[in-house]
Amino acid sequence: MSTITISLPDLAADLLHVSPDAMGDELRMLAAVKLYEMGRMSSGAAAEFAGIPRTVFLQKLGDYGVDTFDFSEEEFEGEADLA
Repeated sequence: MSTITISLPDLAADLLHVSPDAMGDELRMLAAVKLYEMGRMSSGAAAEFAGIPRTVFLQKLGDYGVDTFDFSEEEFEGEADLA
């Protein structure tokens, strides 16, 4: 596993509403969510990046305003027809 060190202003933890100790976990989760949202990581890879189980990652996406599944209208209708 790689380790990255970044310096942040003391105010950053307050702005993110997390303790300074939880800052690293929050930043990993934010990065994982964004990379998933951009389509650069699968949900499984993003969950591993965030250090949490995939099911938990998928449940947390709504907290960040990200859809769990991104279907076009045509894809959604196709899935509905299969049900």
